[in-house]
Amino acid sequence: MKLKTLFLWLIVFICNNSSAAEQTTIRLGILPFGTVNWELTALKNAGLDLSDDFKLKIQHVANPQAGKIALLSGSVDMIVSDWIWTSKQRSTGADLTFYPYSNTAGALIVPSNSPIRSIKDLKDSRLGIAGGELDKNWLLLRALLMQQHELDLDQSVEKVFAAPPLLNQQLLRDRVDAIITYWHYAARLEAQGYRQIINGKEILDGLGIKASVPSLGFVFKQSWAKSNKKAVNSFLQATGKSKELLCTSDPAWEKIIPLTKAKDNNTQRVLRERYCAGRIERWGNEQLQAADQIYSILQKLSHNRLTGSADHLLPDTFWMIH
Repeated sequence: MKLKTLFLWLIVFICNNSSAAEQTTIRLGILPFGTVNWELTALKNAGLDLSDDFKLKIQHVANPQAGKIALLSGSVDMIVSDWIWTSKQRSTGADLTFYPYSNTAGALIVPSNSPIRSIKDLKDSRLGIAGGELDKNWLLLRALLMQQHELDLDQSVEKVFAAPPLLNQQLLRDRVDAIITYWHYAARLEAQGYRQIINGKEILDGLGIKASVPSLGFVFKQSWAKSNKKAVNSFLQATGKSKELLCTSDPAWEKIIPLTKAKDNNTQRVLRERYCAGRIERWGNEQLQAADQIYSILQKLSHNRLTGSADHLLPDTFWMIH
């Protein structure tokens, strides 16, 4: 009898370990702050990380550049970055691919009493720009001003390049007239009564690009993903469910509020609204064609510095779940 019981326990042990062995560990390199942490925390709170397909290992990186280096060196399997960088790396031989994480775009923000009412009023202003001279929102805003008003914004404003937190402070202290910044920094200012002139989606719409193209996403090596397709797709689908939970479940949102560092209800409300506006509703050929249009604009304005020298968006830049 004891031998039979021992035999049964041995079978259970082998089966459990066989199941565990089939799991793929996904080493995700992320910043210790930022909105991706909201989603991953909600994912764990809901038990969506308890998958037979993947095991998630979080590795914090010091800054976005460190994350890119970690991915290219093989220290991590996946990071959050943008598809323009992904395509540029493909042009150099790296087999990186991108899956959309967020559709939320940056925005142009001014004080509530500012005389700036439209983008053409930016002429002769002092403009704060997050992300540097190759920031996508800045380049696309320049393209829109040129197209609609034949105004070269690069020559028509005093440019102030700085990190988003510093730009928020500069605007609060009236040291700049307007800033174009990332969505969550813009949302915090809007919660304090600052005005949005235009956001990234509206810039694209003004340029005639109607399809919504996500700016940020999970980036990973295509060869690795093909070898671990079930685990990768399972993880990506789980993050989508996690984002949906944050937007539809008040208890799920309330659990991650400390991560937002929003101290008042109005800021929490605006952050949630903007975050949820970034949910990916459609992802297909229409969005891929729009991405190629955006690529062409950015290539021209950045003189290949942002995109690399490829004439078009590189094939397989985007990972598709089938």
